[in-house]
Amino acid sequence: MMDIIKTAGHNGAFLAPLAGISDLPFRLIARSLGCSLAYTEMISANGLIRKTAKTYEYLKTCADDRPLGAQIFGADPEIMAEAARIVADHGVDLIDINMGCPVRKVIKAGAGAILMKDPDRIARIVDAVKRAVKIPVTVKIRSGWTRGSINAVEIARIVEDCGADAITVHARTADQGYSGHADWRIIAGVKKALKIQVIGNGDIRQPQDAVRMLQETSCDAVMVGRGS
Repeated sequence: MMDIIKTAGHNGAFLAPLAGISDLPFRLIARSLGCSLAYTEMISANGLIRKTAKTYEYLKTCADDRPLGAQIFGADPEIMAEAARIVADHGVDLIDINMGCPVRKVIKAGAGAILMKDPDRIARIVDAVKRAVKIPVTVKIRSGWTRGSINAVEIARIVEDCGADAITVHARTADQGYSGHADWRIIAGVKKALKIQVIGNGDIRQPQDAVRMLQETSCDAVMVGRGS
């Protein structure tokens, strides 16, 4: 089990993978303001396998863009494993598996947050990616698919059992999208249940929010998304 916080360096303030936003220039700005670990935009595993030029643009980086995590998404364990190998060969420091995106296009492809409904597939994906690379592997999940089917602790335990080095919990359900309030009690529950490091995400819009999340959930680090 890798110490993700140690890998990140000086603090536990991470920049979330933000589609259309967290490109190289944005990541460098965030780092100059104290971000200790940043992620690429969400990268399609299928796009990597097909060698789509636009997909590879997301992997652009530089010496100052470290440590860097690359987030990949997909539904097929073998394709995800091959995509992870491609990303690792580009020299990133860790790989994150997206299991929390609620966007319809991603969901229709069987990826992102809809995986919260398929624990067996989650296990196969995490196991395949973990076996494919030597760098740390993390997973980003939601509280559950709907507010009536909260299963973050169950999924987090599966992720841990399959060898993931850390997990990020966005404390909203998929059906909430990005609306409403994040329920930080979900993060606290996952932290209590797991031995691996837990990164909290959701409703961090100012420094005081980050401090409060750390205090209320005992999570190991915070990931800032739209509030960045």
